[in-house]
Amino acid sequence: MTMPDTIVLVHGFWVTPRSWEHWITHYEQRGFRVLAPAYPGFEVEVEALNADPTPIMEVTVPKVVDHLTAVINELPAPPIIMGHSAGGTFTQLLLDRGLGAAGVAMNSAPTEGVRVVPLSQVKSTFPVLKSPANRHKAVGLSFEEWKYTFTNTFTEEESRALYERYHIPANGGIVWGGVLANFQPGHQDTWVDYHNDDRAPLLFISGSEDHIMPPAVQQSNAKHYKSNTITEVKEYEGYAHLLPAQKGWEEIADYALDWALRHARA
Repeated sequence: MTMPDTIVLVHGFWVTPRSWEHWITHYEQRGFRVLAPAYPGFEVEVEALNADPTPIMEVTVPKVVDHLTAVINELPAPPIIMGHSAGGTFTQLLLDRGLGAAGVAMNSAPTEGVRVVPLSQVKSTFPVLKSPANRHKAVGLSFEEWKYTFTNTFTEEESRALYERYHIPANGGIVWGGVLANFQPGHQDTWVDYHNDDRAPLLFISGSEDHIMPPAVQQSNAKHYKSNTITEVKEYEGYAHLLPAQKGWEEIADYALDWALRHARA
């Protein structure tokens, strides 16, 4: 079997592919081809999206997944797919389509059917969910909201620097849709077949101090999978939601890649 030589990194909400900057370099130095595709319309810089969030409001879950599918289908061989936060959800949706040699979902947002809603998650998403009108808006986070949601274990200086470098608004409609998915009939945008035996191996990575997607969410999401495929959970003590940028991220990046290579399917 030929080992995967390409890694696809999928970013989450409130950030862009820039949030993967250190991982891209790290994996390239290990000899891998690394792609970090932006959501459709997000190909511009963070500063441009903050100045004009129109592309944020035009994106949908199906558009993102279709775009990522097209990127992966152009590759000569199945890649390792890694996603953070909402990118973890997209990773699961891509694997469910039969894509990828292995997948890693870090501090992942849940797929449809995961009903665990810790209090810290409610507080983290309140800036969006406090008003139904936000379903039609691009909703940013204040620095205080960012620090609670993304960087609660970081220093004030680290948190502010990352806020200024990475933060963009999120599509309020998609955030609301994730909440309502479990209360609407039929399959919604984040539905996956938990019994899909053709799905590639999947690792959930969780930070113990994550407020918006706590370990309970990762554990519940993993337990929903009933297929005859590998599904594992690894928790890192002391890590917040913005795990890819927290000190010590290199250990996590190496563990994720080594796990994916060890379990990659042909």
